[in-house]
Amino acid sequence: MAKPLSDQDKRKQISVRGLAGVENVADLKTNFNRHLHFTLVKDRNVATKRDYYFALANTVRDHLVGRWIRTQQHYYEKDPKRVYYLSLEFYMGRTLQNTMVNLALENACDEATYQLGLDMEELQDIEEDAGLGNGGLGRLAACFLDSMASLGLAAYGYGIRYEFGIFNQKIQNGWQVEEADDWLRYGNPWEKARPEYMRPVHFYGRVEHGPDGVKWVDTQVVLALPYDTPVPGYRNNIVNTMRLWSAKAPCDFNLKDFNVGGYIQAVLDRNLAENISRVLYPNDNFFEGKELRLKQEYFVVAATLQDIIRRFKASKFGSTEFVRMDLSALPDKVAIQLNDTHPAMVPALTLRFVSFIICPVPQAWDIVVRTCAYTNHTVLPEALERWPVDLFQNLLPRHLEIIYEINRRHLERVAKLFPGDMDRMRRMSLIEEGDMKKINMAHLCIVGSHAVNGVARIHSEIIKNTVFKDFYEVDPHKFQNKTNGITPRRWLVMCNPGLAEVIAERIGEDYIRDLDQLKKLLDFVDDDAFIRDIAKVKQENKLKFAAHLEEHYKVKINPNSMFDVQVKRIHEYKRQLLNCLHIITLYNRIKKEPNKAWTPRTIMIGGKAAPGYHTAKMIIKLITSIGDVVNNDPVVGDRLKVIFLENYRVTLAEKVIPASDLSEQISTAGTEASGTGNMKFMLNGALTIGTMDGANVEMAEEAGEENLFIFGMRVPDVEAMDKKGYDAHSYYNRIPELKRAMDQISGGFFSPGQPGLFQDLVNMLMNHDRFKVFADYEAYIKCQEKVSALYKDPTAWTKMVIHNIAGCGKFSSDRTISQYAREIWGMEPSLEKIAPEDSTDLPVSCTVTPGGGRQIPQANT
Repeated sequence: MAKPLSDQDKRKQISVRGLAGVENVADLKTNFNRHLHFTLVKDRNVATKRDYYFALANTVRDHLVGRWIRTQQHYYEKDPKRVYYLSLEFYMGRTLQNTMVNLALENACDEATYQLGLDMEELQDIEEDAGLGNGGLGRLAACFLDSMASLGLAAYGYGIRYEFGIFNQKIQNGWQVEEADDWLRYGNPWEKARPEYMRPVHFYGRVEHGPDGVKWVDTQVVLALPYDTPVPGYRNNIVNTMRLWSAKAPCDFNLKDFNVGGYIQAVLDRNLAENISRVLYPNDNFFEGKELRLKQEYFVVAATLQDIIRRFKASKFGSTEFVRMDLSALPDKVAIQLNDTHPAMVPALTLRFVSFIICPVPQAWDIVVRTCAYTNHTVLPEALERWPVDLFQNLLPRHLEIIYEINRRHLERVAKLFPGDMDRMRRMSLIEEGDMKKINMAHLCIVGSHAVNGVARIHSEIIKNTVFKDFYEVDPHKFQNKTNGITPRRWLVMCNPGLAEVIAERIGEDYIRDLDQLKKLLDFVDDDAFIRDIAKVKQENKLKFAAHLEEHYKVKINPNSMFDVQVKRIHEYKRQLLNCLHIITLYNRIKKEPNKAWTPRTIMIGGKAAPGYHTAKMIIKLITSIGDVVNNDPVVGDRLKVIFLENYRVTLAEKVIPASDLSEQISTAGTEASGTGNMKFMLNGALTIGTMDGANVEMAEEAGEENLFIFGMRVPDVEAMDKKGYDAHSYYNRIPELKRAMDQISGGFFSPGQPGLFQDLVNMLMNHDRFKVFADYEAYIKCQEKVSALYKDPTAWTKMVIHNIAGCGKFSSDRTISQYAREIWGMEPSLEKIAPEDSTDLPVSCTVTPGGGRQIPQANT
């Protein structure tokens, strides 16, 4: 049971949690009981905690609905340009608390549930994570939706409503085991099905060329059913929409193909169509060329573009008639952002739609290019999408023809600019020749967009200088940088209210909408009271997380130890193995000198491995095996603990990040496009140990490189080593501590029952390590020694933390989205509030029909 807040605590928490007025609390209690009774058909005698969660969620949702409708009315009244953010992933996490934060309802809900004899934190924990993403790309999309609403942009997120999101990870005997994430099994109170906007999507069939033009015939039709989720802005009464498509078989699906006796099988075969939205592919930074994945990509693009053009044509509020038919105005009213190459079919399909109405093709193609923009998220070759032409021919024959036509015109232009340079034409073609012809989807995105951006300055330079160098030479004006950001609402106010309050007490609460104001904290770097407050909040968060670990992991840790955390997808390039080598080295040093005054550490590593990624799964097994040895060694005691955080997801991130002292961002320079976890740790008062990679470079600039623990090779060093050749054996033979650690892994010290268990990892590290772990080992160990030394001086450590928090302003997704809006979409952000819909207005908007019924104009959503 939650304890009632003391008057002093209430005063402290008012600013960032919202006022708990007597009327607000009474209304919330009334509506809670109403939903329990009428929506859930329960009374307090039989209601479960899940019923109470749903009653609370529906009560909070009531506060969204009026604003949601009013926002759509506002957009149709003003007819602004609209941005459509297309992403195959939206890693939203939980919605309840985030909604309360953005609507300033948190204290009122807390007080109402307390008066009802319930614990709000317990109810929040019942909500399922909406895990419709793998990692950074999907979570970035979620942060962007928050910022677009908070900045008053008429924005829509479009994706797929996966029935099963990212798998739940269980650790059994140290191994990752995947379990299906059936996140919808109890229902989702935040979504609203919109069957009236269902759209047909076609697959397979053949193309007929005749005097009347081109026809795509004999197709299989799948219906796309939209589900809308409200996305509230921060206290500005704006609620935007995330529309996710679910695949449904049409009523006549396959029935015509069966005789009388085949009816049952025909109905069962409907599943084949509906499989499209069944499951999220659990791959991060890896391309898997499966037909179902291509179906998913085309499905979301085809349904979304039909919806975009329908909304563009029916621009008048309350109108279902098409009043704007001239598609030449499309770029003035529509911006489409492609989140990576997954929605790469947009330019081809938009061309198909536009060229139905506008001829010739060159004019239609110009409209397409001015409407579309593309964000690149990776330089890893295995992550870049290349679809086999044969697969395309079978699944989307008409679109293959369109892509060939786009490529023909593109190569004509290249040939004019670089006559006779056949090698360049081969490199720049959308179609890669070879044993198996493939379509390069990144090339299609670049050719079909007016803007191409990387997600950190160093990444944007790399794509211009290496991966897309040829395209940059042809169209330098297209290439931009948009350094990623995170929403401070979820990643500070919601997950770390104590820190948000301490900051608000010093500089006011306007920083929540303008994170640059954190620079004002530099005035308090030497303020003893502020240093104490920052350290106190961190310690409280650590104690809370230690209690969480004890409850859920049955492990007792020292809350005064340094919490050294690396949480992210398990991947060779993120170099969890370098972290492992440091753990082993530290363990060996403690064993060698047990009486030395070591800085105690609790090292936590968490993340999911793609189910088919053998090396990543072995890395998890190695981490857990090292933990088994270290944690059970009485000589080491609580000076070193190793914990693998099971089932890392948004909700766990919200708990561990505020409690962390040290953030590990140790990818090989030039491999991490940006990272956003690094920003979340920085904002929550953790210091970063990292390479000069991704956004780490800009974090060091903003906070001062002396306030981060930077080590290792830079991008030019890595490039030089690639030319010279990387020899792992030379490091192994030269560095005794590295040799000992590797010998322990290969000799079975951490797997006594199976001495050869980690031989694959050893062979990889010694003979074909693309990410050069050993090359950075020495610098990393020395840097970790500096970390340990500084941690012994709490005041100096906390001063460095304040410098980091003060340098976080740049890394707000509000800044990122403002730059997208102004520099790519041609839109202007606004911090103005719109008037909320007043419930007393509702009857006025209804007109009485002659038959006596009421007719309510609907927003053309």
